[in-house]
Amino acid sequence: MSEERMQSDPSDFHGPASRTWAIFLISMLGLFLEMLLIRWIGTEIRIFAYLQNSILVVCFLGLGLGCFTCRQPIVFRQMLIPLAFLVLLLAIPISRSALGQTSALLSTLGDLVIWGPTNLVIRGSAVSRNLWATLFAIVLGLGITYCVLRLMVDIFVPIGRLLGRLMDDHPNIIWAYSANVAGSLLGTWLFVFLSLAYQPPVTWFVVVGVLVFFFLDRAGRNTTVNRALLIGIAVLSWLAGWEPGSLDVAWSPYQKLVLREAEREREAGEYVVAVNNTGYQAMIDLSEAQTTADPERYPPVMNGLSQYDIPLLLHPNPRTYLIVGAGAGNDAAGGLRHDVEEVTAVEIDPAIIMLGRNYHPERPYSATAVQVVNDDARSFFATSAKRFDVISFGLLDSHTTTAMTNARLDHYVYTRESIAQAKSLLADGGIMVLSFWAQKPYIADRMARVLRDVFDEEPIVFFMPRGNYGWGGVMFITGDLATARQQIAQNRRLAALIDELQRTYPLSLPYTTKVATDDWPYIYLEQPRIPALYWLLAGLMFLILVQSLRRWRASSLVAQWNRTHWHFFFLGAAFLLLEVQNISKASVVLGNTWQVNAVIVSGVLAMILLANLLAHRFPTMPLSVVYAALIGICLVLYFVDLAQFAFLPYPTKALIIGGLTALPMLFSGMIFIRSFASAAGKDAALGANLIGALVGALLQSVTFVTGIKALLLIVAGFYGLSLLTRRDILAHEQIQRRPIEV
Repeated sequence: MSEERMQSDPSDFHGPASRTWAIFLISMLGLFLEMLLIRWIGTEIRIFAYLQNSILVVCFLGLGLGCFTCRQPIVFRQMLIPLAFLVLLLAIPISRSALGQTSALLSTLGDLVIWGPTNLVIRGSAVSRNLWATLFAIVLGLGITYCVLRLMVDIFVPIGRLLGRLMDDHPNIIWAYSANVAGSLLGTWLFVFLSLAYQPPVTWFVVVGVLVFFFLDRAGRNTTVNRALLIGIAVLSWLAGWEPGSLDVAWSPYQKLVLREAEREREAGEYVVAVNNTGYQAMIDLSEAQTTADPERYPPVMNGLSQYDIPLLLHPNPRTYLIVGAGAGNDAAGGLRHDVEEVTAVEIDPAIIMLGRNYHPERPYSATAVQVVNDDARSFFATSAKRFDVISFGLLDSHTTTAMTNARLDHYVYTRESIAQAKSLLADGGIMVLSFWAQKPYIADRMARVLRDVFDEEPIVFFMPRGNYGWGGVMFITGDLATARQQIAQNRRLAALIDELQRTYPLSLPYTTKVATDDWPYIYLEQPRIPALYWLLAGLMFLILVQSLRRWRASSLVAQWNRTHWHFFFLGAAFLLLEVQNISKASVVLGNTWQVNAVIVSGVLAMILLANLLAHRFPTMPLSVVYAALIGICLVLYFVDLAQFAFLPYPTKALIIGGLTALPMLFSGMIFIRSFASAAGKDAALGANLIGALVGALLQSVTFVTGIKALLLIVAGFYGLSLLTRRDILAHEQIQRRPIEV
């Protein structure tokens, strides 16, 4: 049987065991490919690193459309051709560079800071004053975004078609859905482990090829072109990951890191580390031997007064030094130059630590006085029992969001709660220094205000320009300011430098900007509102939906929606928002690391498997009781501050936080599987559920206005709507009146 004739039956998958195995593998392929594209596209086209949900949305859209049209031909070539074209665009240097400009084009809106070309706080806004130039940039950026997202929709439709057909034809629905969840779980962890092992894109695409090959082999004849496409995709992905002129390339669990030699005429340091194709940090040798040997590059007037030295000059006898966001080791090297006895360097990305250990010219991470901690700053604040004379926040500025949320990796480091935790780690007379490359005046004001609120005194603030002595940024000094001022007064060179910087680069700090909190952590947004970019993307998603419905001949199916479809739609929207809420809450208490995100997602999927088991064991449990428990838990969690468990030992609080956040998923899973088992058309029900998840992913943008906690109220509302729209399924369930088979 040729691939094009896979219509009425799932090809050669005869019998429950064969179909269960196929569901497991296609689910594994779908989740793995989804994570691959979120990670890879966000790396090469940086706008998607900040808007990961846009990729998540189109993946759900493709899967949903596939489920709705699962009785149409399943043609894997329709998946492989757009995937090959997408990889080809990123393999050709010219087209990859052009796509990479999308971030700069859309950042002209200016209402949400997107890291790109330098825009110093003292130089005002980078938004174009030319209306037509701005409109052209936005239209071109949206056009590129549209094309990329349409390709990804098309990639997932054949996967959704096969999944929908297999699920609809399987005789034992709980077993089929469990295989779907288990495959998704394995796909998630497979990608996580490959990322942990720093594997490049070519490895990811080889895994995709192996999984797809299983289905191509079952398709029968006429698979030569498809196999050639798979080989071509693997070769092109290797070319796309090639970085000419680089000394080292590391695909960490968070981002792509490229190490190259610095251009001495215009860049600081010996080496530069680029993150997601943009400059991120330099490795600078400020040892006495280096600076005295090259006075032209390192003016003597600044010797010993770099941004890595200043924090230690503000304390009379710094013996313990904590650095969060330690990067490749510049701050730690500063601690060693000042003979600090204990330097604790906290860095979230293990690949950056590896590069610093291997390449930093002063070798700070090899010194016995330096303890390197691979952890998130919030997690370290909550678990550390030490006290420090000096605490320094390095240049934490994230180029990516966390999994499935609007929050970037650094958002929770600068909230009021985080600064208060850091303050609790200061020893008597301790000094805290926070450095941040504030691209807009309101960001600098936000940092100053949160420090004033926590320490009850306005910080000392000045701008340090970028140069051979450091990457630069706004420096905020707080803590024991009486001691800091005394140290400055006693150091004439330091006092003169700060005075000159404050006069040369004046900063406007009205202390009126809204402070970031754990509930509203958006440090790059001036005030609570949905950025214009998100409204434009929502319109773009609507256009993609309309075009995709026509492209895949699904318009008539969506037009025939009834209460049953709306029931699954509301369940999907609530589920996605609940998962976003879970990750956000866990990030606050447990840290914002890849391990936490992966464990939370895995916990959710594991809870669904448990729900399937309970639905099988107790098939007649009243759903009114399950709904009451589900909505009640959501409302209770709204009023519970999970941060109160932060002081507990890590395993204990991980168990508590994981249990509390995943508990609603148990009852949600029971409702879904009971409804799914009773639904007449399981393909359409699954499709409606995925479309609902798509809408849920878009709706999380309301957290820019309401804060994250309010999602629980929206979730409770969606589950209430799912209860009101369950009547048709309930009637069908009463007619059957029999236990669900496994």
